[in-house]
Amino acid sequence: MAHTAMSGSGTTAGDDPLQTAVWRLRSRGCWTDAAALLAPHGSVPARTLQRAALLVERCLFTGGGWPEAEDALRAAEATAREDHERGAAACERGHLAYASTVLGVRDRADEARSALGRAAALLDPTAPGRALLDFRRGLVAEHLSDSPQSARAAYRRAHAAATAHGETLLLSFTWRHLAGLALREGELAEARHGFGESLRIREELGYLVGTAPALAALADAEPEPEATRLRAEAGRLFRLLGGVPTWLADQLAPPATAAPAV
Repeated sequence: MAHTAMSGSGTTAGDDPLQTAVWRLRSRGCWTDAAALLAPHGSVPARTLQRAALLVERCLFTGGGWPEAEDALRAAEATAREDHERGAAACERGHLAYASTVLGVRDRADEARSALGRAAALLDPTAPGRALLDFRRGLVAEHLSDSPQSARAAYRRAHAAATAHGETLLLSFTWRHLAGLALREGELAEARHGFGESLRIREELGYLVGTAPALAALADAEPEPEATRLRAEAGRLFRLLGGVPTWLADQLAPPATAAPAV
């Protein structure tokens, strides 16, 4: 996601005013506005792909905007020239299909697996994009294939690669999902640690739209009264951001349910 702000992998905007502006909007859930900043750069494969990734992420958080994401993704696929660009576009294609499936919009599980497999064939094993790809293959294994062992292995590969490449935001996702698996197995201490690390990273980066889900996840591993306090804070942020991610409403209402993807 040098590294653009593609879903889940964070941003290294540095002194680039465009990337700084995109990150500020994305981190507050303003994906449409962030994507609009990239629209004039349609001839640049990395920017076209980044725009598509933002609109795919909007689908996952809001449950809407599918036609716009599809259009942006087709543009990214058409612009890609190198294998790593094609692989990254396939990774986004797989993520969009995953989001559609896990949110119950349309079952595209086979498409998700196929696209992520294509991405794996195109991306060099040491490429930075492999961390994000491994994470997404873990999501498919956990939420579409109900294979927690395969998911854990993929998340661990993603975690190690994200650490090696300094992809800090992606680490917040890998910490969270490894913690979620630990919680399913009753490993409360491990779950609290992972959820806490995920929350810490998101707060430090200012990833506001991902902070409420992180608070709610940590609440599931904490005893009372801390759990209630964390859920109340998550609810405050959820309302502040206009009710995104949309699926968090169910998680904040007891009994809590597992979040799908972020």
